Amino acid sequence: MTNLSGIIKSIRDIMWQDSGLNGDAQRVEQLGWMLFLKIFSDKDKELELLDDKYRSPIPDEFHWVKEKGNWAGDDEGITGDELLAFVDQKLFPALRNLDVSTGHQRALIVREVFTGNNNYMKSGINIRKVLNKLNELDFNVAKERHAFGELYEGILKDLQSAGKSGEFYTPRAITNFITDMINPILGEKILDPSCGTGGYLTSAIEHLKLQANNVEERQGIQQDIMGWEYKPLPYLLAITNLILHDIEVPNITFRDSLDQPLSNYKEKDRVNVILANPPFGGIVANNNENNFPTNFRTRESADLFLILMIHLLKQGGRAGIVLPDGSLTGEGVKQRVRQKLLEECNLYTIIRLPNSVFQPYATVATNLLFFNKGQPTKDVWYYEHRLPEGQKSYSKTKTIRLEEFNPIKAWWNNRQESEVSWRVDIQTIIDRGYDLDIKNPTKSEEEHEYTSAELLTMIEASMMKSADLLNQIKQAVL
Repeated sequence: MTNLSGIIKSIRDIMWQDSGLNGDAQRVEQLGWMLFLKIFSDKDKELELLDDKYRSPIPDEFHWVKEKGNWAGDDEGITGDELLAFVDQKLFPALRNLDVSTGHQRALIVREVFTGNNNYMKSGINIRKVLNKLNELDFNVAKERHAFGELYEGILKDLQSAGKSGEFYTPRAITNFITDMINPILGEKILDPSCGTGGYLTSAIEHLKLQANNVEERQGIQQDIMGWEYKPLPYLLAITNLILHDIEVPNITFRDSLDQPLSNYKEKDRVNVILANPPFGGIVANNNENNFPTNFRTRESADLFLILMIHLLKQGGRAGIVLPDGSLTGEGVKQRVRQKLLEECNLYTIIRLPNSVFQPYATVATNLLFFNKGQPTKDVWYYEHRLPEGQKSYSKTKTIRLEEFNPIKAWWNNRQESEVSWRVDIQTIIDRGYDLDIKNPTKSEEEHEYTSAELLTMIEASMMKSADLLNQIKQAVL
């Protein structure tokens, strides 16, 4: 088999030498569109062999494979300034303006990918070197494609430390654990309304593949997996990710999930399963909060996504999502959002995660919420997921691992209270103003981790005390 990791390392080394690339996010985007086009073209080649009526949406001049042109597929093809000019002045303009009037879904994917992404490399010689390394890969060989899918996960993981781009990547231990616990089944409609690089979608795909007994059932998975993403880079990476997981035409829509009034979604738009890590800490753009009922309008993205996800679930539908501590507490709109969740859904489990799971791009404490729509909550089980013994925090080299969730999986169907798990009845939560930010009652005062609300109260008290002392000093001096 091809030395896949060696090829990727060589490509990275080449990109480091190019003056146009600055930072991990740009390198991932550059590799992203080149990989996408190579994988897409290889798939086109296969489809043309299987179906005489199939026609690639990419014009011959811009196709990757050698039979269609020489700009990419021919190792001895154009290079230097000629290649750079071809990419910038011909390739990108042509693919950004593909005709999609016929409804060709693969044409739409190509146009949206190239509309939102860029060629950053400034050396045509370096571009040629990268193209030649990619020519060593054959994505029509299933074994090689699947092996590369594992390697691609490592490429996506690089985003976690790439500044704000880290928000697009959820650790695979999280996506796989949530998917396993929600347990989607064949035939169910599954949605991630903030799909990022497609981690939840690929976890669901692999989960469903294990249930498929024949080719028809495996092919049917494509129709039931849906994602929405509104930023160009993660959209590109998610499309490529799903193609590597045998989804021929990924059903990922390039759109802002909050851009429509809730009333626009009818019963036919609702889904059985939602798996998501909605954006949090962000401010909603374009006045999209006005798409929601007045009593739920807020600029906080996580709260609006929670309302949207409740609305999009069918009766009996289920969800597993990530939410920050800030969504579990607070008054006003936040309280009304939590009340809606508890009254319309059975919020049966909250897994409390250590602060460092999403470092370095986010250091806030986060939680995994599991709920079913259609019955009100009677009580909520909490489970405190702790760091591995001897480890002070998660990091780029010590990320959260799937096997760390094994104790939770063992506890899941035989729940008992312990030093890491506790149950809170709904009346207690109501009496707290629907506050769900409830600490572990078994922790001693010395090891107590304060909730966000408690920390704010402590800071406010400290500032008031400081101001009082300052006034006393002023009076004594004057």
